[in-house]
Amino acid sequence: MTISKTNAGYFFEDYTVGQVLNHATPRTLHDGDVAMYQALYGPRFALQSSWDFAQPGSATRQPVIDDWMTFHTVFGKTVPDVSLNAVANLGYAEGRFLERISSGDTVHSTSEVIGLKENSNGKTGIVWVRTKGYANGDVPILEYVRWVMVRKRDESAPAPDPVVPDLAKAVPADRLVIPGGIDWDHYDFAAAGEPHRWGDYAVGEIIDHVDGVTLTDPEHMMATRLWQNTAKVHFDVTARPDGKRLIYGGHIISMARALSFNGLANVQLIAAINAGAHANPAMAGDTVYAWSEVLDTAETTDPNVGALRLRLVATKGKAGVLKGDDGRYLPEVLLDLDYWALIPR
Repeated sequence: MTISKTNAGYFFEDYTVGQVLNHATPRTLHDGDVAMYQALYGPRFALQSSWDFAQPGSATRQPVIDDWMTFHTVFGKTVPDVSLNAVANLGYAEGRFLERISSGDTVHSTSEVIGLKENSNGKTGIVWVRTKGYANGDVPILEYVRWVMVRKRDESAPAPDPVVPDLAKAVPADRLVIPGGIDWDHYDFAAAGEPHRWGDYAVGEIIDHVDGVTLTDPEHMMATRLWQNTAKVHFDVTARPDGKRLIYGGHIISMARALSFNGLANVQLIAAINAGAHANPAMAGDTVYAWSEVLDTAETTDPNVGALRLRLVATKGKAGVLKGDDGRYLPEVLLDLDYWALIPR
């Protein structure tokens, strides 16, 4: 008799509302991770590129961990329990970056199931979870809600009573956390690469980030391994009927964020995730471009810092084009991400 000790992951019928998942394998981030992230995406934002930019003249010199590195690390911990058997990662909401981490910090995460709804086909269901990331034991660093479509193990298993959480359309600007330890008062615009401040952006403005990047299998697989994301569809060509490896949506987020430097060079920190959708799958060979729309502006508790609410779109098409007349995403649109970011005033 063969007894399997491996983790087959959770299927839809394994979840219950209120269930708490304590995710395995804490991850210590260090300078090597920062260098790998830089090599994979090539972001040019000064705060993450220069050890001296955050505190010029300071004796404390340490790299600032990119906010999306924090997100990917927290997210990667959740995959074996939340999305190992997922068909698709559908969306995000109510995300807030609570504390910035440094090289040497150890990250772990937990999730609570806050919603369940079986799909009409009886083969899959939607699972909503609220995930929280912590550093060095109990310091909250990130929280967000995401929902995924998960396969059922047994299609005859009874459907649970549907529970669909009521999620905020956006994080209120007064709930954004302004991190300490950054000298915004002596911000060096020349070193940052562009002169544009908070007040230079207008609601409704469309910014074409111009450059494009052609995706390859080795890069996205290396990135996904870096976050210890074990979802089968990113590695195993037999996991999908088309025989292709699906590119991790977070890889598209980081690629689009890096491309957004052109026009948003002074958007140094991500403060919140209001909403997000991986509109269409991305595969190796796709060439990705990015554009942004300014959705809102807000003051913050720091007189030197303003907040921009931005829509970041990764696409294989043209800037400014998102949905068709039927209200659905066009097939060339890969990512639609609504977020708050911090920029000097």
